[in-house]
Amino acid sequence: MLAGKFYTIVTQQQPDAQSVHTTIALNAQHPIFEGHFPEQPVVPGVCMMQIIQELLSGVTGKKLLVEKAANMKFLNMIDPVQQPQVNVDIMYALQEDMYKATAVIKHEATVFMKFQGLFK
Repeated sequence: MLAGKFYTIVTQQQPDAQSVHTTIALNAQHPIFEGHFPEQPVVPGVCMMQIIQELLSGVTGKKLLVEKAANMKFLNMIDPVQQPQVNVDIMYALQEDMYKATAVIKHEATVFMKFQGLFK
């Protein structure tokens, strides 16, 4: 898990039963940035995906895994020094035994990642 070490939740709001809006603070001192990349830290795409998975698992109360990534776009890099906080907005719905989710990681007008897929 990345929560508590790689990132911490600053605020979290659940305006309805099918969405959650979370602001997270990234730990620019985390050891992962020693390899990705020294003196030019960039949040790895797999970490962005794991953050979405962990936040969705937290609000549903279930340990979820990605079943299918229908659409995943990395639009901008996140430098945790320049951008220490980002917003993660997730909309989700239970369909049969899976959660269909749409997520965006952004800060103000800058979108870092968009995701659409299924979790089980």
